[in-house]
Amino acid sequence: METPYEITTLTRADQQAPPANIVHPPLAPAEIPPGVEVVTLPDGRRTLAYTQLPEQAAPAAAPPSGVPAWAKTTALLAPTVGVGIGAGGFGLSYAAPGVLAMTDALWAAVALVATGCGGAALLLGRWRRSAPAQITQNITAHGFMSRAGGTINHR
Repeated sequence: METPYEITTLTRADQQAPPANIVHPPLAPAEIPPGVEVVTLPDGRRTLAYTQLPEQAAPAAAPPSGVPAWAKTTALLAPTVGVGIGAGGFGLSYAAPGVLAMTDALWAAVALVATGCGGAALLLGRWRRSAPAQITQNITAHGFMSRAGGTINHR
């Protein structure tokens, strides 16, 4: 049974009518989706239109669990973290003699660099001239308001 609905639309004066040669094959009643019905337009044409929004099924809620999800995640991660910390401690215990030897080697390298810098400073100090540099300056002017000129000599 078809229930005709009266639909009114706002039309513009310059709107053209659709071409008359377009033919749409009719749909079988089984092919019409839910919420779509045949309606009669103000100009007498019959067409399919949504008369109501199709109702969507509400998603099924998950049954409440006795243990929260964060607690399950934490419980699963705890052994992993514990094993990782244990493995790190075990590795450090095996690496301790090597780490101690490396610190001794680093201190020896620091001492070598320090003595090298100190020796270089002593050698550079001895190679320098012991006499201080002499700077002489000669300035001359030829009159009361004349321009002065001069020379500077480093010896």
